[in-house]
Amino acid sequence: MGFIKEFKEFAMKGNVMDMAVGVIIGGAFGKIVSSLVDDILMPIIGKLTGNVSFVDLFVTLGDGEYSSLAAAKEAGAAVFAYGQFIQNVVDFLIVAFCIFLMLKGINKLNRKKVEEPAPEEPKGPTQEELLAEIRDLLKKK
Repeated sequence: MGFIKEFKEFAMKGNVMDMAVGVIIGGAFGKIVSSLVDDILMPIIGKLTGNVSFVDLFVTLGDGEYSSLAAAKEAGAAVFAYGQFIQNVVDFLIVAFCIFLMLKGINKLNRKKVEEPAPEEPKGPTQEELLAEIRDLLKKK
């Protein structure tokens, strides 16, 4: 029974829940970015490079000629699929850039919070002022 209680305490800690939410949102964000790369950016880049589909760029490492990467893989040929690698690099760069922008924004917000000075409490008299006041009171007696 102690194991279940300990696990429950661990799972309900703030950092674990925050991490779980981050992983879920990260997965969804990754799909959005992949769609942006696959469905919008790469076709534009392909059009600019003469209707080249980066996904179908490959070199067969053995004998045989194949019309597409899918056909080569279906035949079991060893291929160097550098087009898919290029697409994955573009995908990574976009995700990294988006994360950089988000972190930059979060850091900017955090800096504003830190820069706001806390309201100063009214200062009391210094030790020297108190001693001078005591001296003056003693002189009056």
